[in-house]
Amino acid sequence: MTQAPEQNEAKKTPQKSARRRAREFAVQGLYQWQLTGDNVANIERFLRDNNTSFGRADEALFRELFYNAVRDVEILKAIYGPHLDREEAEVSPVERAILLVGTVELTQRLDTPYAVVINEAIEIAKTFGGTDGHRFVNGVLDKLAIAIRPEEVEAGRNKRR
Repeated sequence: MTQAPEQNEAKKTPQKSARRRAREFAVQGLYQWQLTGDNVANIERFLRDNNTSFGRADEALFRELFYNAVRDVEILKAIYGPHLDREEAEVSPVERAILLVGTVELTQRLDTPYAVVINEAIEIAKTFGGTDGHRFVNGVLDKLAIAIRPEEVEAGRNKRR
C-alpha cells in the first residue's frame, strides 16, 4: 500500500534556511582556505560554481562571515582561544572553521541572538564535524557567549526560569 502524497511530504527533511546555507558555505570556504591557502575570491568562485544550492544562500551573510573570518582570523582565534580545552593546533580544521564563523557572529552580528549562533554552529558541526565535534563547539561558543554577551546570556537564563 502506498502513502498519500501529503504523508510523504511530511516525512521530508525541512528545507534549510538561506542563513543556514550561508553559514554552511562560509564554513566550507574556511575549511578549504585552511587546507589550500587559496585566495578567498577563488574559493568563493569554486563554491558558487560547484554547488547548485549556493543561489539559495543568503549571499550577503555568506560574504560577511567568510571574508571577515579570513580578514580577522588571528583576532578571532585570540577571542575564542582562551575557551578551548586543547591547543589550537589540535582543533580539527572543520571545528576551527565553525568556531571562526560562530565567533564572527557573536562579536560582529549582535542582531543575531547568541542562542541562534550557538544552535546553528552545533547543527553545522553535526553535519560536517567529527562524532563529538558538536559538543566541543557548543562548549567553546557557550563560554565565549558568556564572556562577550553576558547581559544577553543572563537575560536568556532568567527568561527560562
